Amino acid sequence: MICPRCAAALHQRKPHSIGRTWALLLAAYLLYVPANVLPIMNSASLGYERSDTILSGVNYLIVSGMWPIALVVFFASILVPLLKLVVLTYLLVSVQRRSRWRPKDRARLYRVTEGIGRWSMVDIYVVTILVALVQLGSVAKVEAAPGALFFAAVVVLTMFAARAFDPRLIWDALANSDD
Repeated sequence: MICPRCAAALHQRKPHSIGRTWALLLAAYLLYVPANVLPIMNSASLGYERSDTILSGVNYLIVSGMWPIALVVFFASILVPLLKLVVLTYLLVSVQRRSRWRPKDRARLYRVTEGIGRWSMVDIYVVTILVALVQLGSVAKVEAAPGALFFAAVVVLTMFAARAFDPRLIWDALANSDD
């Protein structure tokens, strides 16, 4: 279908967008807690064993003097998933309340949230690379811990939630107004 006004391709609405987005978002909220409380990685080196959560890993990087990496991990693994959850919740609530407040800014916020989603997988990539590279028998060993699975699930669920949300719902309150 083609828009008669601007000749752009038109796409159909996403069916049950609000319900599907809420379901995915609630599941992500539930998994966010174990993702941040459980260890994400277990490592052993010369008889010394260590289990790290995301936050303890960030702390270890800071103590080791690796501030830039610690900031990247903190932003990509703690703040970005949490902000995605909050932003998607805000967008859903604003759509359900039929808010007419700043639709252009809310649409932009949605696009940024959807685009930034995959960067949250930085932690999972790091764990995967370390597990693959550091397998030196009794000298050193790295393995993924349960928190990694929960964290990956949170990231994937928020990505799916962002994709399930229909941003055109933001504009519906304006189209149906009596002004």
